[in-house]
Amino acid sequence: MTQLPQLDAALFLTDGGAETTLIFDDGIDLPDFAAFPLLDDPDGHAALTRYFERYASIAERDGAGVVLETATWRASRDWGERLGYDARRLESANRKAVDLLLDVRQRFAIPVVISGCVGPRGDAYRPDTTMTREQARDYHSAQIRTFADTPADLVTAMTLTNVPEATGIVDAARDAGVPVVISFTVETDGRLPSGDTLGDAIEAVDRDTDGYPLYYMVNCAHPTHIAPGLDPGAAWAPRLRGIRANASRMSHAELDEAEVLDRGDPEELADDYRELRRTFPQLTVLGGCCGTDHRHVDAVSRAFSG
Repeated sequence: MTQLPQLDAALFLTDGGAETTLIFDDGIDLPDFAAFPLLDDPDGHAALTRYFERYASIAERDGAGVVLETATWRASRDWGERLGYDARRLESANRKAVDLLLDVRQRFAIPVVISGCVGPRGDAYRPDTTMTREQARDYHSAQIRTFADTPADLVTAMTLTNVPEATGIVDAARDAGVPVVISFTVETDGRLPSGDTLGDAIEAVDRDTDGYPLYYMVNCAHPTHIAPGLDPGAAWAPRLRGIRANASRMSHAELDEAEVLDRGDPEELADDYRELRRTFPQLTVLGGCCGTDHRHVDAVSRAFSG
């Protein structure tokens, strides 16, 4: 298995909430919350470049590394079809997303890990159907094969709600010979939307894939929602390495109905991360998700780098 730099680092940053930043700060319309169409537009491409450079600059200032996720959370078959993208255009978009981050990486003298971002097939806040493991493997294979044929360092599946989809994604990554990270999302009680505990989900995926994932993460939930699912003494604890939290304490259902972005407070979020790491020191890959921007990641970086 590939040894990536974040596996041995005391602190590795990620970027924040790309889609909410682009919508609410840059004033860019993102139908279906999809950022990948911006790659076909010069102004959109420039906005994405500025977005990622902010996070690399923070990491460089504080002597940390950074994992940057391609703007492809929605760049899979079903979502692509809704936006008028056939298989050929989707493949091109995924490749362009990696190329953009390659351009960013060459401008910074720190470890910049490029991750091909894979999102759930359905709505991460309102999962209506659950695929079988085999269906998930088939659905996600095209996007993952594309990433495997680029210089991307790994694939990260974000905001997953259930075990079968996660397991199928791992199968597709193993078929393509690419390292993979699995990131679940949780509700306010620390459980996945499927009802599984975080620990049970991690153990199930590891058991069914012979421990193929590099590590696991949680994203798109506030630290106070993540905390109930953590058990520092559990056998699965060392497998959970990263957190990309929301700025807001609202539930997924409340966020889905909200008309105004809840940005929370960057310093308060950094304090919440401190509390998580106090009881769960395995967490070394830290960044943001919905509602967060470079100010939140800056506060988190300062909290742990100095």
